[in-house]
Amino acid sequence: MSPTFDHRPIGIFDSGIGGLTVAAAIARRLPRERLIYFGDTAHLPYGEKSPQALRSYALGILDFLLSQNCKAIVIACNTASAVAFETVKKHAGKKIPVINVIDPTAKYAVLQNPKGKIGVIATKATVNSRVYAKRIEKMAPDVKVTMLATPLLVSMIEEGFFNNNISQAIINSYLEKSSLRDINALILGCTHFPLVRKEVEKFYAGQATVIDSTEIVAEHTAQVLHSLNLLSDKKNGAHRFFVSDLTASFAESTQIFFGEKVRLEQKNLWKDKGEG
Repeated sequence: MSPTFDHRPIGIFDSGIGGLTVAAAIARRLPRERLIYFGDTAHLPYGEKSPQALRSYALGILDFLLSQNCKAIVIACNTASAVAFETVKKHAGKKIPVINVIDPTAKYAVLQNPKGKIGVIATKATVNSRVYAKRIEKMAPDVKVTMLATPLLVSMIEEGFFNNNISQAIINSYLEKSSLRDINALILGCTHFPLVRKEVEKFYAGQATVIDSTEIVAEHTAQVLHSLNLLSDKKNGAHRFFVSDLTASFAESTQIFFGEKVRLEQKNLWKDKGEG
């Protein structure tokens, strides 16, 4: 029986452009796939928003990606994954797989560290949800999970402010907190944070494993699409990148997150519906 292929795009969304790190990893892992990315820059940072607001935003973005005929949805945002995944999954229905960044990362962390202490740095909303702690402790009761909110890192990275002495000092001040003492591994629980991975690794100097979710999520996405016969055998068109609020700074920052400059298209879903 000959294999079947699906040339529809993969939909990816995030609170802003940080999720482009996940999109870039998926593009590398699945070069024959076309991506449609949506960054909700009008509402960032998601880490400061209420769960009700986040679910509403996520459903609006989901409807847009489904209107673009996407065959799968990747929530490339830890905060949205923590708060809105179940809502998005229910709304998408059984025909469209929905992938979040937390579950495959938590599973990987447990496989690598079945005992001991795992740290997580993330936004306030992700930390308050305790989603990583809940997932990991359910899979591995012998693992202790400690989570720390690091809100300054997101804005710092979006301004392209990293890999220098000042950013290293800010990162060190967070990682020196007593809650992260004596950890075996640290999960970078925000899709912005892979860009400061080297600085985090410099702090730990091999004493703790630094877990970057982007490659893990890309591999998981490949496995899900393969299992559902949704892989493409050819790239059918170019990637498209949408944001709900377009500014020059976001356009300039795309190269930082995606590895190459991309053309952003503005699509304010909420203004189109009468918001504001």
